[in-house]
Amino acid sequence: MLDWIANLLVKKPVTDEEMEERVFLEGPHSRLRELWFLIRVMWGFLYGFRKLHFVGPLVTVFGSARTQEDEPYYKNAVKVGEELVNLGFGVMTGGGPGIMEAANRGAYQAGGTSIGCNIILPFEQEPNPYLDVMINFNYFFVRKVILLKYSYAFVVMPGGAGTMDELFEVITLIQTKKIFQFPVVLIGTEYFQELREMLEHMVEEETISPEDIDLFYFTDSIEDAMNHIKVNIVDKYGITLKKVPKPSRILLEK
Repeated sequence: MLDWIANLLVKKPVTDEEMEERVFLEGPHSRLRELWFLIRVMWGFLYGFRKLHFVGPLVTVFGSARTQEDEPYYKNAVKVGEELVNLGFGVMTGGGPGIMEAANRGAYQAGGTSIGCNIILPFEQEPNPYLDVMINFNYFFVRKVILLKYSYAFVVMPGGAGTMDELFEVITLIQTKKIFQFPVVLIGTEYFQELREMLEHMVEEETISPEDIDLFYFTDSIEDAMNHIKVNIVDKYGITLKKVPKPSRILLEK
């Protein structure tokens, strides 16, 4: 019954006009339309909660959808997915191509849980083939809540505006103590060098506190990244890790 409702409420847009109907931030609409929007949002949360309730501890990996298979960042993300599974975590991403596909691929091939929270877009975002659990979302903000809610750590790899949005969402929630101070690891020191300089400039301008920079862990070493996650999860929160078993494959059709 819930799957039938999901197919009704979540469908892939096929025209610009249909996408326009999903825009809701331009101002008030009729009360009926606002109620329908509220129902869709509520359903997105309920559906995500239902599908991920029993998946075990996860780490979310953020990164570009445009990274190609032959690029070093892609290969590193595959290794990240493998090592997170070996550490005892399932891997969750936005479910698309590029870095997301690579991290899911590493987890899938290592025999761990591989999860994708796919956003429905008219371009660029198609679910990758390395998913045990895949959930479609119409709204970015619902998807971001789900990506954060079930994660004990966050790995950020080179990406664009969406990746930066997700990174600073996590940092803001930690900074304001809305979530625990879970590890946030950025892999790719050269790529993130200017970001690091910008953070230091923010400290100089007193728009952030010096200790806020400590919320970011920059590294090029996947081994160091895994050790940082392990120390900050096991020691701080007493979580006992074991390899997360692969669930039955659940692929929700759009």
